[in-house]
Amino acid sequence: MVRDVLTRLLAGELSLEEAEVELRRVQLEELGGRARLDLGRVDRRGLPEVVMAAVKPPVDAARLIVALAREQGQGLGSRLTAEHWRELEEQSAGAGLAIVRYGAAARVLRPGFRPEPRGGRVGVLTAGSSDLTAAEEARMVIEACGLEARLEADLGVAGLHRLIGPLAEIMAWDADVLIVAAGMDGVLPGVVAGLVQVPVIGLPVSVGYGAGGEGRGALLTMLQSCSTGLLVVNIDNGVGAGAAAVLIASRAAAVGSRRRRPARARSGSAGPGRRS
Repeated sequence: MVRDVLTRLLAGELSLEEAEVELRRVQLEELGGRARLDLGRVDRRGLPEVVMAAVKPPVDAARLIVALAREQGQGLGSRLTAEHWRELEEQSAGAGLAIVRYGAAARVLRPGFRPEPRGGRVGVLTAGSSDLTAAEEARMVIEACGLEARLEADLGVAGLHRLIGPLAEIMAWDADVLIVAAGMDGVLPGVVAGLVQVPVIGLPVSVGYGAGGEGRGALLTMLQSCSTGLLVVNIDNGVGAGAAAVLIASRAAAVGSRRRRPARARSGSAGPGRRS
């Protein structure tokens, strides 16, 4: 991390030349000549890099995820197959790292590492159990960024009565933003967006039949929603949905924190914060 390098420089643990080398390594590390890890992304954007494993050989994907964990405390991977899992478990065990599993996604942790809490809360809803793979990707990104996530599954409009209770509970929990994953007709995000005041991110999932299969029908439904303000990511893009939710919820938490601070004498008193 850039801050760690600067702290060591100020403490006299690094010379100016050594710090310069460290900063270059942090900003962009080359691994095996085949991939470049963007180690400065967390400081630059507040979001970690996620290794998409599905299109990479298992040994390469595992090396990238493990390298991120060694350097930054955690390494994230998505779309892992059985072969990817075997390789990742072997390399992680050899490096003394722990694995947290999120469906087909993985979060590899250095012992004792915990992301700095940000205070934001994200609710994740799915229309069916088939939508959980994409939803779990989103939850991984959210928790990796130090935010709270709450996931409720199987709330689709085929049985609309299933939605009301869990949605009310998530809103009472004070979620800053909702991610709603749905395949088939993709109606659920629009329904939810018409009922709540917080931002809603629609996550279309590649589940369906016939002409609207592979998520196309769900994507078009969400894009054509009558519920104004519904945001939509691409098909199966749980990582993108999670990243967008992190940025929204982090900003909401930061604004809420500022509102709770005592105001300066010339500006009067501030109103009460949203959370105690």
